Amino acid sequence: MDKLKMHTPNKADENFKKLAALFPNAVTETIDENGEVVRAIDKDVLMQEISCTVVEGSEERYQFTWPDKKKSVLLANAPINKTLRPCREESVNFDTTENLYIEGDNLEVLKLLQETYLGKIKMIYIDPPYNTGNDFVYEDDFAQSAEEYMANSGQYDDEGNRLVKNVDTNGRFHTDWLNMIYPRLKVAKDLLSDDGAIFISINDQEVSNMKKICDEIFGCDNFIASLIWQQRKGGGNDSHYIAVDHEYILIYSKNICNLSNRWYVSQTEEYLKRYKEVEPDGRRFYWDTLVRNGLQSPIVITLTAPDGTKITINSQKSEETVLKGLRDGTVRFTKTTNGWSLHHKVYMKEGQVLRSILTEYGNNRSSGQELTNLFGKTVFDYSKPSTLLKLLCQLNTNNIDIVLDFFSGSATTAHAVMKLNAEDGGNRKFIMVQIPEETDEKCEAYKSGYQNICEIGKERIRRAGQKIKEDSPLTTQNLDIGFRVLKCDTSNMKDVYYSPADFDMNLLDMMADNIKEDRTPEDLLFQVMLDLGVELSSKIEETTIAGKKVFDVADGFLVACFDKDVSDETIKAIAQKQPYYFVMRDSSLANDSVATNFEQVFATYSPDTVRKVL
Repeated sequence: MDKLKMHTPNKADENFKKLAALFPNAVTETIDENGEVVRAIDKDVLMQEISCTVVEGSEERYQFTWPDKKKSVLLANAPINKTLRPCREESVNFDTTENLYIEGDNLEVLKLLQETYLGKIKMIYIDPPYNTGNDFVYEDDFAQSAEEYMANSGQYDDEGNRLVKNVDTNGRFHTDWLNMIYPRLKVAKDLLSDDGAIFISINDQEVSNMKKICDEIFGCDNFIASLIWQQRKGGGNDSHYIAVDHEYILIYSKNICNLSNRWYVSQTEEYLKRYKEVEPDGRRFYWDTLVRNGLQSPIVITLTAPDGTKITINSQKSEETVLKGLRDGTVRFTKTTNGWSLHHKVYMKEGQVLRSILTEYGNNRSSGQELTNLFGKTVFDYSKPSTLLKLLCQLNTNNIDIVLDFFSGSATTAHAVMKLNAEDGGNRKFIMVQIPEETDEKCEAYKSGYQNICEIGKERIRRAGQKIKEDSPLTTQNLDIGFRVLKCDTSNMKDVYYSPADFDMNLLDMMADNIKEDRTPEDLLFQVMLDLGVELSSKIEETTIAGKKVFDVADGFLVACFDKDVSDETIKAIAQKQPYYFVMRDSSLANDSVATNFEQVFATYSPDTVRKVL
């Protein structure tokens, strides 16, 4: 049986294999820092393969860079030795829900989700830190001091002489912010489905940098729009120069060619007022003029009115189309004070196209009031209104799509997904990711018992879900308002420190009986699900076979048993289930006899089952 690798993929290795397959002539050998011969990519050969003009050295070229960008790229590709541990006591409807709430550093979590949710996320929404000039919670491995920034940005020579005019310390924070956001977006891109899209809230401080980063990661051809959201109304009289009332929402697709032809949102009351007339089949429409005198290249047609009058008009439709419309009743002559005119039926679409300036979808005041109504007090600042997030979810998600927010804050996105599902009967699933950032001891949230932001987010989902059901009891009976809480933690294996290059069978043997004492069988199960790419929201059934605990995941797709002293009886019963995967501990089998019979039992009852051990 194969051993599970128990760590996230090394993206650099995967990218190397792809390049080697495409350009085998670019594969070479070099000596690494340990003096070992390793395979590598010859940059000059590769550049010649992909470009008519080779870009070398420091030649001038269009690029977007900053100090430590290379480290940021490496950080995105590097594997981690972490896992996700389930927390039933903080979950809601753990056994039945398909929603996830994950606590932990979002870069680590995104890496853990790579295998399971690769290409499965239809929509990502994030509201990252806006870079106010303060230090970040997400420091990663390369947080810089001001002195380090000055050195890396080339502002001092080797002898310490200043090369350029000194800059404001804010420059350092641009670098910090860019190094924070870049690897997270790079990993997140892989999670998007081919018809997926990402929505990013940002303000003036970093919108230009964010767009450049997204152009680089997602491709400028996949840019959809920059929405302008009116975040406040009134106030701002204390502003120095301009009262800024807006924020931006950048939208990028994974592959714009795979998006639906149109994005529609629900019609507003104002929009519906226009479509006053109704066909017998229920279709709403209004009569609009066919005459378009302002057209640069109009279609000039001459027709005979009901009284025999000849009229000539500049039309937006061809004469053939107009004549057909007159016959089937979708075009009519209309008598006006100026003579005869022509009108045609304009039918209401399934929705309306969203305008890029958003003025009617909530603001900071309404979002604050929304939380106050739920909690009875102010527990979180600067959240987005659920009306805004519900609107964005409408654009590119349908019944069973997955929505991810890896800067989830107060969990507005989860609130919005549940509201939208309640309205249209959908079954969208959400994945919220938030680092357990501590709340200030002086703030109302802390005084109310919420010691970190995750506690606020989870409580909001509980309260919002319950309220949605109470408000619409008849239509929300099957609404999923639960969530499965998972917490990012160190590997379930103790004292294991390795790099992918060091990972061999001897290490695996050492790991076999090296599970940490505080880890439960369910902890091991979720690490296995991560490693095998089984969705973390999958149904889990727990049974007992011959006194041993057995997990059945996703209706037999994965069966696992982590107990010791497993007998032939248990193995036979599991094999008869014919799972796709079966996983157990390397030391699980009761004795040599059971071990000898193991393969024969599976060969008899389920030869196609993939057997793995940890």
